Amino acid sequence: RHPGGPPVLHALVLPELVEAAARAGTARPGAAERLGRWADQCGGPAALALAARCRALTADDEEAEAFFVAAAAHGERAGGGLELARTRLLHGEWLRRRRRRSDARRVLREALEGFEKAGARPWAERARAELRGTGEVIDATSATGVPLGRLTPQEREVVRLAAAGRSNREIAAQLFLSPRTVGHHLYRAFPKLGVASRDQLAAALAG
Repeated sequence: RHPGGPPVLHALVLPELVEAAARAGTARPGAAERLGRWADQCGGPAALALAARCRALTADDEEAEAFFVAAAAHGERAGGGLELARTRLLHGEWLRRRRRRSDARRVLREALEGFEKAGARPWAERARAELRGTGEVIDATSATGVPLGRLTPQEREVVRLAAAGRSNREIAAQLFLSPRTVGHHLYRAFPKLGVASRDQLAAALAG
């Protein structure tokens, strides 16, 4: 037990309690504060990420987003994984409820990628449902064994156009992205598809 804080078991239970209460429309700021005190004493990024996420779920709109951003930053320092994807999913849901659809799509795509990478299919399906709620068209092959199912929605669009012979500049213009962002998506997509260059994309997608 950490002085003044809950046992480790409580650190696992309290985030679930806070999230469940938030979904039911009843905030549990006391539980969030308790977890926050424990995380501050621990000082580890994983604990700080959980605490910031819980504070985001119990804070008012003016403070909530800052807590979500802090939770994601701590989660990245903790190595990412499922908990970071869950934080992004909750942030994306929060953004969608406030009709910030463009911001929500960006965060939810990151959440979906994290869930698919972790093999967490039920969570991935929840992220897809949220993305559909923003108006995003989700590829039906996602989460199947086919190559495109390994990519985020944005990566799929970039890869399809690159496989068709479009340059990064052309892809950027069509998708309203910067050429640098297109290059970043391709850099992340190549290892997922098992290719080393864009001239291998067409064959990878056909397989």
